[in-house]
Amino acid sequence: MSDVMHQACDFILFGAKGDLAMRKLFPALFQLDKANLLNADSKIIGVARADWDQSSFIEAVEATLTRFLKPGEMSADDWARFSSRLDYVQVDMTAPDDFKRIGEKLAPSRIMVNYLATPPSVFGDICQNLSAANLINETTRIVLEKPIGHDLASSKVINNTVAQYFNEDRIYRIDHYLGKDTVQNLLALRFANNLFGSQWSNSAIDHVQITVSETVGLEGRWSYYDKVGQMRDMVQNHLLQLLCMVAMNPPSKLDADSIRDEKVNVLKALHPITASNVAKRAVRGQYTSGSIDGAAVPGYGEEEGSAAAKSNTETFVSLRVNVDNWRWAGVPFYLRTGKRMPQKMTEIVIVYKNNPHFIFDAKQRDIVNNRLVIRLQPDEGIRLHVVTKQLGMHQGMDLQNRALNLDFADNNAHHRTPDAYERLLLESMVGDQSLFVRRDEIEASWTWCDQLIKAWKEVGDEVKPYNAGTWGPIGSIALIERDGRSWHE
Repeated sequence: MSDVMHQACDFILFGAKGDLAMRKLFPALFQLDKANLLNADSKIIGVARADWDQSSFIEAVEATLTRFLKPGEMSADDWARFSSRLDYVQVDMTAPDDFKRIGEKLAPSRIMVNYLATPPSVFGDICQNLSAANLINETTRIVLEKPIGHDLASSKVINNTVAQYFNEDRIYRIDHYLGKDTVQNLLALRFANNLFGSQWSNSAIDHVQITVSETVGLEGRWSYYDKVGQMRDMVQNHLLQLLCMVAMNPPSKLDADSIRDEKVNVLKALHPITASNVAKRAVRGQYTSGSIDGAAVPGYGEEEGSAAAKSNTETFVSLRVNVDNWRWAGVPFYLRTGKRMPQKMTEIVIVYKNNPHFIFDAKQRDIVNNRLVIRLQPDEGIRLHVVTKQLGMHQGMDLQNRALNLDFADNNAHHRTPDAYERLLLESMVGDQSLFVRRDEIEASWTWCDQLIKAWKEVGDEVKPYNAGTWGPIGSIALIERDGRSWHE
């Protein structure tokens, strides 16, 4: 991030007491301030139902920064400057009169960014009450956290409600994966390097794998999660957004609408998964008891807050997805995501085709496995797997697979990599929507996902068990191996 001082703004954080605000948003805002990326006059106003006074709020923010920042990251001067920006307003989101208190804290000349770290059920109330309090003008923006609906129909209801008060160019829908440096670097890798850009199609690529795995279970969210499942919680947003970043055609310009136009084209080109092909294209799983890092963990039905009745909610999904266009015809995209897996990881793997004629010892053919591995977490970086000759005169022409480290972080060892939320919060203040999701993206992804979820119901698909600490049910392995391929692990 460059040192940019944008116009002063009032950043209104609804749901300031919640886990997201405390765990992610306040630390991100602090880091922006520490990096001198906030205008000197910008304010941060926390809004919640909690009966806090100003000092209680500031104490809570200080405690969360102490907990989630690394030791030594916050000096006394850093905290003094950041805390001077903080203010608090107690508001019932459904009470119009309470919103007048927010107005009393605002400067009329500043941009107002409203961040809704709240359940979608109150999005409409907040918008309506902001309007009733005359707090919406041509410079007012709104940032929406997922989920944007439970399906296409509910997504449209939410979007229609918000659209009554905000034009699309002032609505910022968050998918925090898009704020990660490595995802941004994917754009540079593809479109600034002809070496890769010219080989980014079915002419050179055999298949693509996208994995988002978690070691955690439900963390006390069973009642919520059981109504949602991994398909809605992770695939509809995170995994499809990553797929779009990989599969999109080069945009005409590096601006918000050009980028998002190309992502929408990918979503519209996704081959439908229906009742006729769902058995071979999709696998659902649910974790049972097992162990992770040597510690025993309970099964899904044994988690805190679980219902007594058997649940058919998936905690794991793997998919074989095809993009029906000229660039990707014949190239499968294998997606998988799950909870209680062996490691926390987000990874994109581009697997290249082998040469049609192999001139080396046939026994060494399996060594030739060119892959571009883009790791988003835990250790962000990019590695290109190439084949070289083993060193030494006695080795003959023995081949070996080596990884070329393209990790940009190694070249910036003394520079901190910003968290995804830092970038996204800053862009919402600057007014750049490039890293945010447009309405037609949301609706295109829901259209595709709804069809798949409907297919599972039509065929009576039951979740397949997998032990916690493993890579999902056996069907996920069969999904890719029946094509003569295997998961990158």
